[in-house]
Amino acid sequence: MEKLQVLVVDDEWNMRNLLRIFLAKNDFEIVEAKNGLEAVNAVEIRDFDIIILDIMMPDMDGWEVCKKIRQKYNTPILMLTARTDTADKVNGFNMGADDYLVKPFETDELIARVHALIRRATVTQAKEHQSKKVEYAELVIYPEARHVEIQGKIVEYTQKEFDLLCLLAENPQRAYTRDMLLEKLWGHDFFGDARTVDTHIKNIREKAQKAGLGYNPIQTVWGVGYKFNAVGDKK
Repeated sequence: MEKLQVLVVDDEWNMRNLLRIFLAKNDFEIVEAKNGLEAVNAVEIRDFDIIILDIMMPDMDGWEVCKKIRQKYNTPILMLTARTDTADKVNGFNMGADDYLVKPFETDELIARVHALIRRATVTQAKEHQSKKVEYAELVIYPEARHVEIQGKIVEYTQKEFDLLCLLAENPQRAYTRDMLLEKLWGHDFFGDARTVDTHIKNIREKAQKAGLGYNPIQTVWGVGYKFNAVGDKK
């Protein structure tokens, strides 16, 4: 079973170390950031199941980090602070935080809150996924029904082609490397060539062009990999 991914953001090494120890014992995979800029950059390049975010940090505090992350991503955020003021909690929630825990805290409570936030996010995403359609100019993707329409006509994609197109279309602001795409869609145990991604991208583009899509749906980001080409207004 794939481990849950958690980003721990705190400028104090002792706190990061403590969180790493207890989260690792509960089968999480941990990425650490010692300041706000590192945290924002980490979220830009990989997906996390939850973010544990300290408030009182130099340069960029937790509120500002939370605000920046919320501009693009809905990852659950649990904020940590030594302050108990209600105004601080309200400010955190207004910035998009999902929960708030005051230091010092019991580690059992921390783990329980982390799991509760991940469960809540999973249920919410499932409900949104069931009724959601991802729509761009001339292109509509139905994640639950697993089909794609171009100019009102269904286009047949293989399972992996669909998964790849859907992932990119649902995250149009994010560029993915080939290795990231292989890990997310083919899994850790895949031992094939990274160019497998290129072949699937080529097939997606050719089928879209044949169906009459007036633009290339997947953009090559030179030196990085691929991202969705969001032409026209997303509806």
